[in-house]
Amino acid sequence: MEKILSVIIPVYNEKTTILSVIRQVLGLDFVLEVIVVDDGSTDGTVELLRQTAFDSRVKTVFHGRNMGKGAALRTGFGHVTGKIATIQDADLEYDPQEFAEMIQPIIDGVADVVYGSRLSGGKPQRVHLFWHKLGNGLLTLLTDVLYNTTLTDMETCYKMFRREVLETITIKSNGFSVEPELTAKICKNKRWRVYEIPISYYGRSYAEGKKITWKHGFSALLTLCKYRFMD
Repeated sequence: MEKILSVIIPVYNEKTTILSVIRQVLGLDFVLEVIVVDDGSTDGTVELLRQTAFDSRVKTVFHGRNMGKGAALRTGFGHVTGKIATIQDADLEYDPQEFAEMIQPIIDGVADVVYGSRLSGGKPQRVHLFWHKLGNGLLTLLTDVLYNTTLTDMETCYKMFRREVLETITIKSNGFSVEPELTAKICKNKRWRVYEIPISYYGRSYAEGKKITWKHGFSALLTLCKYRFMD
C-alpha cells in the first residue's frame, strides 16, 4: 500500500510506553510519517525522545510547558503532509494495527472521516470504570441529539481524516475538550461522510496512568453545546 498516513502522537509523561507506541505505528507499511508532540513532559520522556535514534519518518516537536492535548494536536496537525491523518495516544490503550481497518473506507472513497468505536462491540474491551463509560455514553448521546448523527463513541482517540477535512478545522481547545470540539466541527459540517469501525480498547486505570477524569466531562458538555450554536 502507498505510504499515505500521518500519525500524530501527543505525549505527556509517558516514558514507559512512548517508544513501544512509536515502534508499533512504524510497523505499518502505509505510514508516511509519525509526528510526536511532547507537551512539556517532566518524567524523562523529553530526554528519551531526544536521545533515541528514530526512523527518518519520525518528527519530534517539543512544547516548553504543558498546554494540553488540544494544543499538542494543533501543533501536530500543522506538520501533516500525508493524504490521511489520524491520532494515536502515547499510552497502550489502543492498538495501531487497527488503523488498517479504519483507513479502508477512506481509501475506498466512501468516507471522509472514520471513528474507531470502543463501544460498538465485536472487539476486546477491558471491563472496568463503569462511571467513565456512563459519562462517555451520555456525552455521545448528547452529540447525536445536537448534531443529528449516530455515533457510538464521541470521545474516542481514534479519529482518522482525509487531510482536506483537517484543513477546514481550527482547533481552539487546549485540553481534553479537543475531542468534543473535533466531533462537533466534523458532524456540524454535513458535507463530510463519517463512518465508524469497532476497535479494541485496553483501558488503563488511574493507578496505571489514566489522566482524563469526570471533571473533563463538564467541559466536554459545554464544548458540544458551544459549537452547536456558533462557528
